[in-house]
Amino acid sequence: MSNKYEDELGLIVMNNAKEFGKEIEERIKERRKQEHRSFIIPVDEVRFSNGEGKAMLNSSVRDKDLYIISDIGNHSETYKMYGYYNHKSPDDHFQDIKRVISAVRGQAERMTVVMPLLYESRQHRRKGRESLDCALALQELQNLGVKTIVTFDVHDPNIQNSIPTSMSFENFYPTNTILKQFIKNEDFDANDVIFISPDTGAMDRARYYANMFQSDVGLFHKRRDLSVVENGKNPIVAHEYLGKSLKDKTAIVVDDMIASGGSMLDVANDIKQRGANKVYLIATFSMFTEGLEKFNDAYKQGLFDSLYSTNLTYVDPELEKMPWYKKVDCAPYASDIIYTLNTSGSISELKNGKQKILNMLDKKKKGELIF
Repeated sequence: MSNKYEDELGLIVMNNAKEFGKEIEERIKERRKQEHRSFIIPVDEVRFSNGEGKAMLNSSVRDKDLYIISDIGNHSETYKMYGYYNHKSPDDHFQDIKRVISAVRGQAERMTVVMPLLYESRQHRRKGRESLDCALALQELQNLGVKTIVTFDVHDPNIQNSIPTSMSFENFYPTNTILKQFIKNEDFDANDVIFISPDTGAMDRARYYANMFQSDVGLFHKRRDLSVVENGKNPIVAHEYLGKSLKDKTAIVVDDMIASGGSMLDVANDIKQRGANKVYLIATFSMFTEGLEKFNDAYKQGLFDSLYSTNLTYVDPELEKMPWYKKVDCAPYASDIIYTLNTSGSISELKNGKQKILNMLDKKKKGELIF
């Protein structure tokens, strides 16, 4: 007997996530053995010449279980305004999500927003007279009738406390997917691995990774000049290390995102100076807001061996050409999540892959092939 939502699955894939959304659809087709059926509902994201916009759905969504897939970090999307081209900001993308929800007009049975990079996730708490953007955005989606938010490796999971009722907040970690690829690709001694948190805010994430490996963890503390504000934040004076010796270790630095990447490279440099054998970087989202030159130079200097990052947000084609960049495809994981939610299955198994990682590490230690 099928679930009441299963036959009414609908995917609204925003322009900023076309490739990712298409791969999700193809995998759902395979699982449901409906290769010739289309689940994607066409949507036009219209822009007028003065920059205003609207969304138009091109087929019925009545009684559908809708999944709106959007990459708010895709800065390659443009629109024409007063004769020149604007690159879409996260604000533009979030507004487009609301336009689609408005176009649905309450006709869907259930709406889920799949936003791998959570909008305004770094503005998740208030310090003094400043905005609280992420919480306001979540409450806005809740008020518009969204039943579930699906996101990945959110900057601070406590943000879900801003929506304690009515809307479900599902935060998934791509840790298992990343580590599988890392273990298959890299040559390292599994007994000499230490995971590094580049700052205190990423410590829980580093511990999560270390727990998957059953290895140790170290921490760098960012000492900042609190008397100065640059680009909205206090500049870093130094990185202080807390943890066991890094000499001859394989150090894996993990964080949720790379913006400019300066802090990540400072930490990698410090780790190398402390005698680490290999340095790997892992970030769920890699934005490279100041370009790739710093990372290219650091790689040539031997400061790190590889960077593992996902396609959960836009990946610049130039980045994919870099010898040090390893893209981790998370579309299969996202399709499993959507399929499970649509069929009202349990998501617990999707959030726990530790045993698989330990089995792979055991094979690695024994010198067995890993497929």
